Amino acid sequence: MLGILTLAIGIPVLRASTGGPSVDGTGERAVQAAVAVSPLERSIRLAAVGDTVMGSRPYGLPPDGGRTLFSAVKPLLHGDVVLGNLEGTLATGGTSKCGPSPGPNCFAFRMPPTYRRWLKEAGFTVMTVANNHADDFGAIGRQQTRANLARAGIRGTGWPGSTAYLPVAGGNVAVLGFAFNDVSNDMRDIPGARKLVAAAAAKAPVVIVTVHAGAEGSTADHVRPGTELFLGENRGDSLRFAHAVVEAGADIVIMHGPHIMRGVEFYKGVPIAYSLGNFMGYSVFSLSGNKKRTAVLDVELGRNGAFLAGRLHPVTLVGKGVPTPGGTIVSRVRELSVQDFGKNAAVITADGAISPPGTPSVAPPPTP
Repeated sequence: MLGILTLAIGIPVLRASTGGPSVDGTGERAVQAAVAVSPLERSIRLAAVGDTVMGSRPYGLPPDGGRTLFSAVKPLLHGDVVLGNLEGTLATGGTSKCGPSPGPNCFAFRMPPTYRRWLKEAGFTVMTVANNHADDFGAIGRQQTRANLARAGIRGTGWPGSTAYLPVAGGNVAVLGFAFNDVSNDMRDIPGARKLVAAAAAKAPVVIVTVHAGAEGSTADHVRPGTELFLGENRGDSLRFAHAVVEAGADIVIMHGPHIMRGVEFYKGVPIAYSLGNFMGYSVFSLSGNKKRTAVLDVELGRNGAFLAGRLHPVTLVGKGVPTPGGTIVSRVRELSVQDFGKNAAVITADGAISPPGTPSVAPPPTP
């Protein structure tokens, strides 16, 4: 049977009562956390966001050099692991894939390397560079981006064969980034992805997978079986990939790429957020409709990776694409979750609390 254990930090979590039966299906990992340790020893806080571009020439740079880009949302970017998708390069070198004069259908993003400071000060601990803008300025741009993240003390992940290991109290957390191209861990190679995740799971008790995938645009908010295409490009099979890496040992899967929020599923007890949308896109993203509505995903995991609690903190992009707390996206994510995943849909309350289907409600992590 299930009981509720209230931690000293005020977050109730599911536990397996002594002598009670195990729970399988959609809630199997939600009840695996051991209880005979202190809160600080047994929980890991994760904050995750979607696509992040801090401005780029020739599209536009913020007037204050980027200093205040994250000011409004910094209180939400708090955790043992704070993860984002760096959509583009932190570089000065390399040759643009679009040539000297970008046309209307080609976009190459290059953020000033000094902006690495704003990522660090905002709270980011790891950034994935696996996305369709990773190669905007070729091999030089990729190399400089990785070097600039390292200079800021931010772990990078996502290039072929890479896994970032982040030390936290009591062990490491593995973070693997994937995308649909050969300059990234390739999510289209599902057997290869399974091997990478399984290898990480053998070294770290908690494995986070983040992936750039899926079609784009205002009509791309539903998750459907099969390969997704955008402008004729194979953007991967999000459902098949997510389920495969969970089976290989992933404890949470976080997606981005469609530039719009998608629903949340629990598969074998593991949460899968199918798109966190745009988090920051200074002068580079369309902000029509729900493309300006996003969220910070705040999750508490046990030291064995078991889901304990979660919440979506709604965020809205204002002005030229700067995030500010608040908005109405939670109700839409709840609708999409039920429509796309049925009995496997995450239970999402009006205030953004997330819990697995078929289990007692779990209080979300408190708002920082």
